Amino acid sequence: MADYDAFLLVSFGGPEGAADVLPFLQNVTAGRGVPADRLERVAQHYYRFGGVSPINQQCRDLITAIEKDFATRGVSMPVYWGNRNWHPYLRDTMAAMAADGVRRALAFVTSGYSSFSGCRQYLGDIDAARRAVGSTAPQVDKLRQYFNHPGYVGPFAAAAAAAIASLPGEDADLIFTAHSIPASMAAAAGPAGGAYQAQLAETARLVAAQLGWQRPWHLAYSSRSGPPSQPWLGPDVNDLLAERAAAGSRAAVIVPIGFVSDHMEVKFDLDIEAAATADRLGLAYARAATPGTDPRFVSMITDLVVERLDGTAPLALGPLGAGPDACPAGCCVPVGR
Repeated sequence: MADYDAFLLVSFGGPEGAADVLPFLQNVTAGRGVPADRLERVAQHYYRFGGVSPINQQCRDLITAIEKDFATRGVSMPVYWGNRNWHPYLRDTMAAMAADGVRRALAFVTSGYSSFSGCRQYLGDIDAARRAVGSTAPQVDKLRQYFNHPGYVGPFAAAAAAAIASLPGEDADLIFTAHSIPASMAAAAGPAGGAYQAQLAETARLVAAQLGWQRPWHLAYSSRSGPPSQPWLGPDVNDLLAERAAAGSRAAVIVPIGFVSDHMEVKFDLDIEAAATADRLGLAYARAATPGTDPRFVSMITDLVVERLDGTAPLALGPLGAGPDACPAGCCVPVGR
């Protein structure tokens, strides 16, 4: 098997103060021609939380948990962290790895699904960081998708059960959510075309099965950010809540299976906006926790590393099985690119 000498956590990044918010959003939207007034509206979401996204601290907490799990399971490699859109930038982390003599690293990305923004773009970020460092940059291999790993499904099932139990006496609807993406991105060219929706539906099915859920469940999306003229995946979670209330539902449990931790899209779009929608509609509302540093999720990360270190059989639930170690050429490239 391949010999790796470091582990790299790759994430989205987020502002850590009010002064960071607009520069961060400009990084996120660079080259897309997003109007300044739109950025200012999104910035208000962050200002509501003091300009601090939770994601960076969640990454720090996850690193601490990973290092402890590595030590317990005999995985001896240093842990690095680099972001796409904010400090610590991936290019700076790559330079530090090169200076430390790292030659080959395994990268874990904080997105478990196949899509351009959740997979292919991160591969591009890694390649760009390596080019910026030059010939001394380590080789970096991305770990596989993990949407159906028991260490990902299990924490969501437990969290969903707790959320359901928090609404005693209510016959709640079970609604799974994920970040919406443009329809052109969802219909990616190559082998991953349509994979995002299919994988989300499979995660939802697996979580519902572990709950012993006997009624229909629903899949909705949040955090749309494109112009109205551009089709994005739906239904929006707020629209679905309205539909369910009109159909006679009395309560809703939201399970954000598209997020590994409580990103701003969870804290604002679900905990504030969707919760306000439910309150306006008279729906009792509960949101299930994300995996975060749940020991099962942390152990899953170690599992993915061990698979690559010694060829341990990959763990995966359901018929889709474990994804490939290396993404096929051309996968997750949006139609038209």
